[in-house]
Amino acid sequence: MKFWLAVSAVLVLAIALRISHLDIRPMHGDEAVHAYRFGQLLEANNYRYDPTEFHGPTLSYFTLISALFSGRHTYASLTEITLRIVPVFFGLVLVLMPVLLLDGLGRPVAAVAAALTAISPAFVFYSRYYIPEMLLVCFTFAMIVSGYRYVRSREWIWALRTGIFAALCFATKETSVIAFGAVIVALAIVLLIRKDGGPALNLVRPGHLVLAIVGAVVVWGLFFSSFFKNPVGLVDSFRTYAIYFERAGHNQFHIHPWYYYLHLLIYHKAGMGPPWTEGFVVVMALAGLLVIISGRGVSGLDSNLLKFIAFYTVVMTVVYSAIPYKTPWCLLSFYHGMILLAAVAVVAVLKSLRLAMSRIIMAAFFIVFATDLVLQAYMASRFFNIDLGNPYVYAHPTKDVLTIAGRIDDISVAYPAGRDMPVLVVCPGGDYWPLPWYLRSFKNVGYYNDVNEIRSPAPVVIASAGFQDQLISRLFDISPAGQKNLYVPLFDKGIELRPQVELRGYVTKDLWDQWQSSKSDNRAVK
Repeated sequence: MKFWLAVSAVLVLAIALRISHLDIRPMHGDEAVHAYRFGQLLEANNYRYDPTEFHGPTLSYFTLISALFSGRHTYASLTEITLRIVPVFFGLVLVLMPVLLLDGLGRPVAAVAAALTAISPAFVFYSRYYIPEMLLVCFTFAMIVSGYRYVRSREWIWALRTGIFAALCFATKETSVIAFGAVIVALAIVLLIRKDGGPALNLVRPGHLVLAIVGAVVVWGLFFSSFFKNPVGLVDSFRTYAIYFERAGHNQFHIHPWYYYLHLLIYHKAGMGPPWTEGFVVVMALAGLLVIISGRGVSGLDSNLLKFIAFYTVVMTVVYSAIPYKTPWCLLSFYHGMILLAAVAVVAVLKSLRLAMSRIIMAAFFIVFATDLVLQAYMASRFFNIDLGNPYVYAHPTKDVLTIAGRIDDISVAYPAGRDMPVLVVCPGGDYWPLPWYLRSFKNVGYYNDVNEIRSPAPVVIASAGFQDQLISRLFDISPAGQKNLYVPLFDKGIELRPQVELRGYVTKDLWDQWQSSKSDNRAVK
């Protein structure tokens, strides 16, 4: 009873940290891209896996469930909560999943693992991000759990689930192959050093292996073919790796040193902001690794499972650290393994203490660190959710995107056709996200990479600051004779899409005057 009460309390805390103010943070550019692609699926049932960008189809298809329950049927009607509740759900499932390993980890380790996952600032922060990372980690661990449950029970249903979750991993993100490789390496090492003997082939019954493969193929086929509407997606699901490997080292913005992820986790401080650290978990993970290798303090637990987790985590950490292309959310894939190792260490340390008072003092010590993690998780998601001092904020838009959207919305009130008002957005390299999300209710928005692509003027224009002179000249040249407009600034202060990425806004003088007049009329009425 105490165990289940503890797990229930952990779940409540996990929900509170993930649900609170879920829509307060401006949409990241990646979130907006995924939202746009989901909008195509929602409105036109038009999803095609793109092997060059955007990752796998599971995020979009699982969001259909959220949209259904929230009554959203169009892209324009979607909200941040409708989208972000999807990774929240999978983040909560991940918190509870150690419960399925009770016979291998033991109740104390499972409870601590659930608690650390629930309060980890990294896992809380990215559980609130509409990107596929939380689904990837959840499906990966579900695959491992299902495989373990099969080995313990030899029941066909767990073999089938293992295949299904493996396919879901593959259909979520291309980096799933790293997890597959780590699983194979870790399993091979465990089989080589295990003490219980017996041929490795006895682990899986042939019929059950076939069932697992069939389950994986069916799920892979359904998702990548867009449920039989895009057969070429099956080929693209493999062709994508040639593209990703070829391109991985070319984007210098995302190239970071090998220690980048460990630096984010152990200690990060920028400017006058507070320090951020999940170093407690990393240190305890190292301790857990030593505990498992030594075999001390883990009596009654499944040593093969613990060794598998240890080797799997080491391989994942090494591979992700070695890959030059890094984004902070990718650390979740190996950090979850660290959390499991840390849970083993916490329980082992408490068990090793003979005196009750020593256990109480050590437990209090651990509680202090856990409380600090809770506070960091809350602060990161609530008050520092776009602050560059937050280690998990990466290439994030400023709150100026809300200013841009709000001003265009206000201006449209004075335009005769309202939200049918034409708007031009011009940014090099398509670097205008997440503006398409915030302008999704406007029907005539044109997005351009270069000023010379513009073919007709519009009453409102948003453009990169570097395009200012070219833009004004271009708008004048393409305007019909007798209809050339004077443009005035749309904003009375500097506007940034992201830090140091400046945008400029322009509106025709006549529309600006109409808007100012309508504001004056409204004030007079009041």
